[in-house]
Amino acid sequence: MNSSGTTMTQVYNHALAAWSISAAWETGVFDAIREHGLVHLDRFAAERGLDAGSLRELARALSAADIVSRDGDTVRPGPNFAEADRTKSLFHWMTRGCGELFDTLPDLIRKDNRVGDFYRRDAAAISVACREINAEWWDPIFLPVVRDLDFQYVADLGCGSGERLIRLARSRPGVRGLGIDAADGAIEVATKSVAEAGLADRISITQDDATALQPRPEYAGVDLLTSFMMGHDFWPRAEAVASLRRMREVFPDLKHFLLADATRTTSYPDSEMPVFSMAFEFAHAVMGDYLPTLDEWGPVFEEAGWRLVGQHPISVPAESVMFHLVPAN
Repeated sequence: MNSSGTTMTQVYNHALAAWSISAAWETGVFDAIREHGLVHLDRFAAERGLDAGSLRELARALSAADIVSRDGDTVRPGPNFAEADRTKSLFHWMTRGCGELFDTLPDLIRKDNRVGDFYRRDAAAISVACREINAEWWDPIFLPVVRDLDFQYVADLGCGSGERLIRLARSRPGVRGLGIDAADGAIEVATKSVAEAGLADRISITQDDATALQPRPEYAGVDLLTSFMMGHDFWPRAEAVASLRRMREVFPDLKHFLLADATRTTSYPDSEMPVFSMAFEFAHAVMGDYLPTLDEWGPVFEEAGWRLVGQHPISVPAESVMFHLVPAN
């Protein structure tokens, strides 16, 4: 045991718990415990077409982290259940969305292998995780700001699941939406979500690279632009300036730009990194992405022709922020 009181056995078993949180979410275990207060594992497995033996071991891994308490075949909420339920999308992002990236880490950190498309992530899983992350931590900041804006046509860069556009369309019957994403998996998830919401007549999904946008007919008339959790993709600095300038050209009728992203943490010791922040920064370092600090953003906006009219902090990941930008002239 080290000075922090953590044993390597705990580290090992809690690594299993991280994967089990994601699996428990996907298989409905968290929903069932939250709704009913307990789950009979064998009965639940039979009803859901799950392997009972695997489900029991999943419950044991969750029990080791005090997420559930086990009594034979029955599991109930443990001391950490509420927080695990709240943060399950963060674990899903790490284990499902970035699972292959971390699984192949020994190969990816070798310089000779870092050429071309040298890593893989699950864009569909990341879209599902980010939908929940947005709802829990980002929408409480975003929705009060957007509620006071006058707009008729909103485009969402890096739209992921399309959930942000769906919520905006439902809250404003006259508003049209355009989702833009580069990943096939995200396009598939967003298109399906929009169709299931019955909004395909008002929301379109298109594939494009947000870092290399070119004018398109469907971009004309967009008066609100949003982009969440991908601002770092515009960096390094010179490329960020160029991308932000290009957006003013590609969206000529733009009135407001809400850009929200995590920034690189600068104030936490290693042992006190907040939930999600270490995984987020680790994954993007492996992918070769530069994460700017909060202080690095301001001069970029000014140079690219944007005026910062609002800056709203977001708690997860740590030191995240939503910038409210308007064209400088």
